[in-house]
Amino acid sequence: MNTITDHKEIGLYPKYQVNRTDGQSAPGQKHENSEYFVLNLTTDKHAIPAINAYAKSCQKEFPLLAADLRTIVRINMQLSDEFVIVPETTLPNGTVVPQFSVGKYACSKSDIGTAIITADRKPWHSINFNDAKQACIDAGYSLITELQYLAIAHQIVNQDDNWTSGKVGEGEVYRGIHKGNLNEAQDGHYVSDEPTERRWHVLANGERVYDFSGNIYSWVFDDVQGDENGVIAKPFAEDSATKTTPPYGNREHGIGDTSTGSDWSGYALIRGGCWSSDDFAGVFNLDGDWPDRGNLGGVGFRCTKSL
Repeated sequence: MNTITDHKEIGLYPKYQVNRTDGQSAPGQKHENSEYFVLNLTTDKHAIPAINAYAKSCQKEFPLLAADLRTIVRINMQLSDEFVIVPETTLPNGTVVPQFSVGKYACSKSDIGTAIITADRKPWHSINFNDAKQACIDAGYSLITELQYLAIAHQIVNQDDNWTSGKVGEGEVYRGIHKGNLNEAQDGHYVSDEPTERRWHVLANGERVYDFSGNIYSWVFDDVQGDENGVIAKPFAEDSATKTTPPYGNREHGIGDTSTGSDWSGYALIRGGCWSSDDFAGVFNLDGDWPDRGNLGGVGFRCTKSL
């Protein structure tokens, strides 16, 4: 019996013996002489792309099988999703935001159109608020909420490491990629030549989050002024967390544009900044647009999950 030591030096060979559980592979039955190609979904890196292709091929004839295969593909892809823990945070107005996990990066789009969290791909953009919410749900996560976003921003501005001077309150908070030297959002590995465009911020527990300001904006589910759908439903109250959490005035110390206007009802929140936001970019930068508008190339989204 020959022992195969290097599979790269051979082609197709009989590695498995397959017997159908319905008995149809028994002598004299329909599939007695059928041939099978077996895939190892656990360790074979080529198996997941293969069953994804099979799901596309069998979609019309076997839709339930295609759906099951896509579920396997989605779960496999999400095994490498990168999350960081955000410690419990008390905001300046006394609101307590429980500990949660947030995507280390803005969401990217997988080969099967699902949300994944990785540094290896550019952010998913030109997606409207409603579809961003659903993409997070389909991935088993949630779209980041206003209180969660504020909790992260509050932690960021209170860490020396996140200031250009190395000291809270002196200089500016790093704004990420925002100076307009690029024409699209970059993947998580890109490093700007501009020292002030550092992309990562440190949380209170030492964890890093990327592009919380700059590179790509994020849709935000408003759980402060919003309705059950996360869309702004009333004016910004003077004592709301949205108004009271920013520690400095509008566009001071690089925190972004924090102006709210009188009433944005019907809008969905957008926060952060993109590659060309200039001095509007910042960890507290606030904007908004209609929730069904999906042609915003500089707007993506970020997922969270409960602990």
